[in-house]
Amino acid sequence: MWRYLTDDKYNEFLLSLNLVNTTNIKMVKKILYNISNNIDSNYDELIIKKKNGKLRFLYEPSDELKNIQKNILKNILEDKRLADCVTSYRKNYSVKDNAKYHVNKNIIVKLDIKNFFNNITFDKVYSTCFYEALYPKSLGILLTNLCCYHNTLPQGAPTSGYISNLVMRKFDELVSSYSKENNITYTRYSDDMTFSGDFNVNNLITYVEKLLTENGFKLNKRKTKVIKQSQRQLVTGIVINKKISICKKYKRKIRQEMYYASKYGINDHIKKIKVKDKELYLKKLLGRINFVLQIELMNTEFQNYKKLIKDIL
Repeated sequence: MWRYLTDDKYNEFLLSLNLVNTTNIKMVKKILYNISNNIDSNYDELIIKKKNGKLRFLYEPSDELKNIQKNILKNILEDKRLADCVTSYRKNYSVKDNAKYHVNKNIIVKLDIKNFFNNITFDKVYSTCFYEALYPKSLGILLTNLCCYHNTLPQGAPTSGYISNLVMRKFDELVSSYSKENNITYTRYSDDMTFSGDFNVNNLITYVEKLLTENGFKLNKRKTKVIKQSQRQLVTGIVINKKISICKKYKRKIRQEMYYASKYGINDHIKKIKVKDKELYLKKLLGRINFVLQIELMNTEFQNYKKLIKDIL
């Protein structure tokens, strides 16, 4: 398709992607290839300690690379169709959408994909998003390189979430078809797969594990959970036994923090709990408050908490 593409047409096509805020083609090429050839120097590694004590590695792109990735997402990727079951990394979807389909079901099965982003390789990104039928090979490789880091999809780049959904589309469609045939409800939120209904659990897990392996992924068996309705059914942090709600313990913890912040003042409260970064603490607290309000929009108590924290920030 691209065999007879002239340099002028290639340049015109590249400019049409609007990846850089200039129409000077020489400058566009210089910026894109300079970043692509020096990709290591365009990421900062962030290490976050998870609740279980393990470390999560995030990779923050430089401002220039991040802007290019945002343009790739907006001008190239977001036009590509995702599977209907996907509720992560797409506009107008949230964890609430992932949970609401599983309310009041007899059985909930939660499966996790092991090292999800690390197993989405350069080759998978190229063959899914930027292959030669869509772009001249040199441009497809350039775009892939701008979205990858150390041969994998970096957690922290604006493009990574949507690309992961595109890579998983065929898998999602096959699992959705299997689920429909067996009266199972299926949604996927990033590496978290949720299934609900009345069905043979072992058959489902065997099918999903085999399909994951065929697609170059592994099931994280340690995180496999089967939850009956007599137990507390939790999906992406939301209780779904009879209706969608936030765990009482989660809200109680926020109330406690807001109480002490009000009683002693925010600065003294932060000293007492030995927090070093006040702004980061407040942003995280605000994020937890917003999570509650996603599910309980009219909760005036948490609306007031949100206003108080925003006023401080």
